[in-house]
Amino acid sequence: MGTSGRLLRLLSLLQTPRDWTGTELAERLEVSPRTIRNDVERLRALGYPVHATRGSIGGYRLEAGASLPPLLLEDDEAVAVAIGLRTATSGAVTGLEETSLRALAKLEQVLPPRLRRQVGTLQRMTVTVSRRRPGQTVDPTALTALARLAREHFTVRFDYSDRRDTASQRRVEPYRIVNAGQRWYLVAWDLDRADWRTFRVDRMREDLSPGPRFVPRELTDAEVEALVSRGVPVEARLHQARVVVSAPAEELARRFGLWLGTITAIDEFSCVLETGADNLETLAGYLGLLGADFAVSEPPELVEAVRALAARYAAAAPA
Repeated sequence: MGTSGRLLRLLSLLQTPRDWTGTELAERLEVSPRTIRNDVERLRALGYPVHATRGSIGGYRLEAGASLPPLLLEDDEAVAVAIGLRTATSGAVTGLEETSLRALAKLEQVLPPRLRRQVGTLQRMTVTVSRRRPGQTVDPTALTALARLAREHFTVRFDYSDRRDTASQRRVEPYRIVNAGQRWYLVAWDLDRADWRTFRVDRMREDLSPGPRFVPRELTDAEVEALVSRGVPVEARLHQARVVVSAPAEELARRFGLWLGTITAIDEFSCVLETGADNLETLAGYLGLLGADFAVSEPPELVEAVRALAARYAAAAPA
């Protein structure tokens, strides 16, 4: 048993209306009396009023009125919880801001005074800047419903709008919910397309229709991460491009991840990047951030976009 778990059990015993000898507590927790003495000192340092009496009938107990003692958290744990709650106020889940602030207020009430001051200082000195856009928040009930369906292996049907606002009805086997920055994704097996897909939860309609149970497929956490990193498949983007990059394939993949597109080695010094975008001018600008020389072969519209961008840069920085 870990130290935190042992302290929780010790507190539970001390809350009973009786005195406990060190030997009794040691036997209950299967540790030495010395460990019990050290644990009692740790509880006192955290602000728990553990009273000790000496003599043949002496022992340990919590002082009167201490049936609900301060929360059992180490200093760094308390600060971590406070940071998490404070960060959640800028999250992309509807109603989470108010709920998180209420939870943070309750946390402060049960913390020992020393930690309460630390958390209060952190709260007062923290400014949160929200970068989410209107309409991108998700309903927490949708997240919990998807999590339950994934845990219990129920298929689900829902209406979905893609990035072009094209509506469709999807039938999927839900597997994981992923939080990536300010967005939430469902990773699922699309039954009609017979392939893995990622769905932005904020683009799913609220009505979820559970279906029959399914037998789970093999899916590792690394594969989940790769699916979300890849995002929208290249073939689903408006424009597809083929670019020869003067950099090793492994280096390019390591620097930018799977979402960039398909990377195929030509030799040890160069590779072919097959990628895509909905805006060719944006793609032309992004290619300049690859950190390596490149040559665009297709489509012709991207070649023109790169030339136009090169001329603009040349004009901005005359010799």
